[in-house]
Amino acid sequence: MFTIEHDFDATVITLVDDGEAGVRLQEDVIISAFDECVTVVQYDPRTDREQTVTLSMTQLRDLAAALDLPEGAYKLEPGR
Repeated sequence: MFTIEHDFDATVITLVDDGEAGVRLQEDVIISAFDECVTVVQYDPRTDREQTVTLSMTQLRDLAAALDLPEGAYKLEPGR
């Protein structure tokens, strides 16, 4: 399950782990998309802290492309 909210300066997507019964569920993942970057935040119960990863728009583009490619090293060319 997921939710989408449009804030003033960001689009916020929350991913809720609603997996199978009896399987340990993961904490919610909150993705905030800004003009210049995307942040991914998840609470870590082992450390009792939220962990944040920030991706540039270039890294996000590369991640999206990587999801559909086989193993290897790639460099995306702008405009292709």
